[in-house]
Amino acid sequence: MSIQRENKRDEVSAAVVSRLPKYYRCLRDFLNNDKLRVSSKELAEAMNTTASQIRQDLSSFGGFGQQGYGYNVKTLYTNISVILGINDTYSAVIIGTDRLGAVLAKESVFSKRGVILRAAFDSRSENIGKEILTDIYVRDLSELENFCKSCVIDIVVMTDYPEYAERLNNCGIKGIWNFTGAQLELKNINEDISVQDVFLGDTLMMLCYKINMKQKEKS
Repeated sequence: MSIQRENKRDEVSAAVVSRLPKYYRCLRDFLNNDKLRVSSKELAEAMNTTASQIRQDLSSFGGFGQQGYGYNVKTLYTNISVILGINDTYSAVIIGTDRLGAVLAKESVFSKRGVILRAAFDSRSENIGKEILTDIYVRDLSELENFCKSCVIDIVVMTDYPEYAERLNNCGIKGIWNFTGAQLELKNINEDISVQDVFLGDTLMMLCYKINMKQKEKS
């Protein structure tokens, strides 16, 4: 079944959107295990949720199942991939190559999701010129804007220098993946640029919360 609500995507709740990557991973695992058909109950068990939640989530995009049959795994996987934009090819650069930036550059997270890493940037002299990935050398941060314009960069991965976000407004980029730990001032960023913040400390606090709740339940 094709996606029926392409022009109404903004009506889908943030909670549903946040679950889409998990759908993607679960369906990929099913395909890797040669499972071609799945019921909402089976998918719910894999997602650690309820069958009604599964049906409600997928109905946000028009629904993909058939009563009495369930879901065709390959079709659903393909449609979720389209919704997430994984079938598109995006180009990216990394800002900041100390620690986290260097680790991210070597991750397969980019290539597996249609994102091609084009370059890395830093202002620290000891990092400039280093090869952090095959044929990708760290460039001087002063070259960032010209590079983004000339090479048509879609995504900037920021692990440092959050103050550079505003300088990306006129570079033609489409998104910022922010690992800096700083809350970017969206009012100073072009409204055409999407921002996804990753606060690692928040996930740790959520884990602490879950541990705390379970301890209270047992007491």
